[in-house]
Amino acid sequence: MHETDMTKALILTVQEWRDQQPTVPTIAAIHLVVGQFTCVEPASLEFTFAAQTQNTFLEGVRLAIEETPLIAFCHRCQAEYRPNMGLNYACPTCQSPMEEIRSGRELKIDRIEYSAESA
Repeated sequence: MHETDMTKALILTVQEWRDQQPTVPTIAAIHLVVGQFTCVEPASLEFTFAAQTQNTFLEGVRLAIEETPLIAFCHRCQAEYRPNMGLNYACPTCQSPMEEIRSGRELKIDRIEYSAESA
């Protein structure tokens, strides 16, 4: 389950960001962009995040996931199309193999919602 490794990397990335802030922020939500072609299951990622952040500075933080669809581009037809994940990746018009992915491989932190704690 690669969601476990991804969650560990996410926690480390947020920890590094938090440590660089002039005041310790209270994090309310982490917004992620996850592409359909990454094969990351949002529900599994949310579950893993909740489990791995228990008793940490991220416990109770909301993980907001925006999924982006797989969009390919056919050079022969000069058109974008949405392949059927796991079934058929060829262009539906000319049946050319998928050559270019324009969307769907994203896996990034979009933004972090936080407020600075008053000391």
